[in-house]
Amino acid sequence: MTHETEPRMPTPCRTALTFALVALAAAASPNRAAAQTPAMAKGDHKVTDSYKKPAENELKQKLTPMQFEVTQHEATERPFANEYWDNHEEGIYVDVVSGEALFSSRDKFESGTGWPSFTKPLEPANIKTKTDTQLFMKRTEVRSAHADSHLGHLFDDGPKPTGMRYCMNSASMRFIPVNKLAAEGYGDYLRLFDKTKK
Repeated sequence: MTHETEPRMPTPCRTALTFALVALAAAASPNRAAAQTPAMAKGDHKVTDSYKKPAENELKQKLTPMQFEVTQHEATERPFANEYWDNHEEGIYVDVVSGEALFSSRDKFESGTGWPSFTKPLEPANIKTKTDTQLFMKRTEVRSAHADSHLGHLFDDGPKPTGMRYCMNSASMRFIPVNKLAAEGYGDYLRLFDKTKK
């Protein structure tokens, strides 16, 4: 009478199965999954993970001295002697540090202060405020949400419909005209300037 033993899988089959299991585990790992995730669409700048604040030494190379002092040390540029106070071109303003969208030219108005002023932010999620008690007065400071750049101050003496005046430093922003929005990855905002829509 013969004794039957448990059948064993041939060596080549065992090897193939091992490789298959290893590959399956690797595909399920978070790092692997992240590597296989499709790249963010070029025009999708609303994904907060896309906004990164560079290291300080990199910022010093990337920014002008005025941009660095304004965004990192809460400095204020001179009125009527800055880049965007009288800019009337259509487009959007983004954080000079991170690129997060901040304001639209459609919401810009002549405040007479010598700084670019807006009635509301383009992307409220990219703006945060805090109480500023410097200069012996209480003001509302405006900062970018993701890069934490100092942008300017918020006042309640603006025009209708919001009554708000976001008084910003040109040095904290970069202007992107309508004809360059798509090329620079902000194509989603072209709809704001579509004259066929009311």
